[in-house]
Amino acid sequence: MGAEVGSSQKSEPNVVPLCDILLVLLIIFMVITPAVQKGIDINLPEMGGDTGGAGKGSGIVLTLEQDLSVKINQIPTTIDLLENELRNLYQTRTDKTIFIRADESTSYRDVLRVIDIAKGAGIEVLGVMLERYQTGE
Repeated sequence: MGAEVGSSQKSEPNVVPLCDILLVLLIIFMVITPAVQKGIDINLPEMGGDTGGAGKGSGIVLTLEQDLSVKINQIPTTIDLLENELRNLYQTRTDKTIFIRADESTSYRDVLRVIDIAKGAGIEVLGVMLERYQTGE
């Protein structure tokens, strides 16, 4: 009878270590998840800023008019001379940022051409002005 009593013991699994491991993994994932979020860093312009002050050294605004003429801080130039003008303007500047605005009736292809010329001239940061613009404003 003694042998039968010893063999009838039930063995239950100990789940406490398993719960500890799961709790540690949960904490690790909660800490790591915010750190691995991906995104794009952007610089937004300050509200109430006047783009007319760009000629004072704070920034350069390149304007593409409806007739595809180009102005750099309201100084007219041709699209053929644009790259040389930008290279001359930016060779002494440390801040290689430009803002581009175009007439709302200008085609997307022409705006991309101006952006490509600006990048070819060595401009590192390019901003597109989102406000509606019409030639003559």
